[in-house]
Amino acid sequence: MKPGPGQYAPTAFLESLMFVTFLSSLALTAAAQDVAEDAPILQLEAPAAEPVSALVDTAEDYAAYHSVIADLRDAPIGSANDLDSAMDRLTTFYSDERLVRAWIAYTAMIAARHPEYLDDVRELADYYGPQAAMSGLMYDPAYATSFTHSADAQASVVDALDRDTAQIREVSERYRAAAYDLQTGNDGRWARVRARDRQDRLDAITNAGEREIALDADISSLVTSGMAASELFQPTSAEFETESMTPQLSLTVGETRANPDRTRIGRILSVAALEDLSTDPQRSSDVIDALLSDPVVERCLAWVRLDLQQCVAAGHYKYEDSFCIAEHALLDVSRCLGASTGTPN
Repeated sequence: MKPGPGQYAPTAFLESLMFVTFLSSLALTAAAQDVAEDAPILQLEAPAAEPVSALVDTAEDYAAYHSVIADLRDAPIGSANDLDSAMDRLTTFYSDERLVRAWIAYTAMIAARHPEYLDDVRELADYYGPQAAMSGLMYDPAYATSFTHSADAQASVVDALDRDTAQIREVSERYRAAAYDLQTGNDGRWARVRARDRQDRLDAITNAGEREIALDADISSLVTSGMAASELFQPTSAEFETESMTPQLSLTVGETRANPDRTRIGRILSVAALEDLSTDPQRSSDVIDALLSDPVVERCLAWVRLDLQQCVAAGHYKYEDSFCIAEHALLDVSRCLGASTGTPN
């Protein structure tokens, strides 16, 4: 049957329909390309890194100090420059409040690894209000040691300080022994020549605070790990990390442990608690900043600097500098930074 007037043959109709569809598809594709060209490009940015708190930043200086102590365990003692370098690196931390603030901040990070203690503090803040809790911790730091679960936090802090001061004393003994070896041994002739650098040495101690402090990034990431600072540089630090929350309280037979000073340890625990509360960042920062200043330890380190300067001024030979480093730049500092105001017998 033939199509009537005005009618398309089926084949012609299909061909026409396919052509129209092709043109429509082409037009849509072109439009989509125009839109794509004009549309903004979505770029996913990497999330910004969380800012490092001022407390952690301060604590890094204490870790840096123990990196120096660790280096001095094996550093050469074979020239005048070796002794000068050791003295300079140590005294960098002894000016003003630098080491004191870092010491408190770092050990506060250890106390903060005890959530039960922090829960006790939060309960106090919930009951009396954050401002009242902050004021109580600030004006009576020893109060922080009276919380139900503060004993474990105290034990971890005391244990860490014992580890740290033990390493300082170990390095002190090395430099004390070196002083005698340089005085009598054949390899110490350079150390028995009269030193002409006394004023330079005294000036270096006086200007020690102008030197920069640097810490390796890998160590910086461990500041909040709960490890004693001295353990960060031990070959077995990976093994210690699994035990860092368990205080090692064993004593050698015949050795006595001095009772920790409640105000000193309480100050450290208070800093950890206040950092955790942080309802008012500015207020918390001001209170924490005040607690990072420990007048007793600051006076102790001030005497260290004075005694070191007097020792250097009185010395005539470089081997005597090794003794000054051992006695004042190391041993006296270990006494200042212990968990107690006294030393065990």
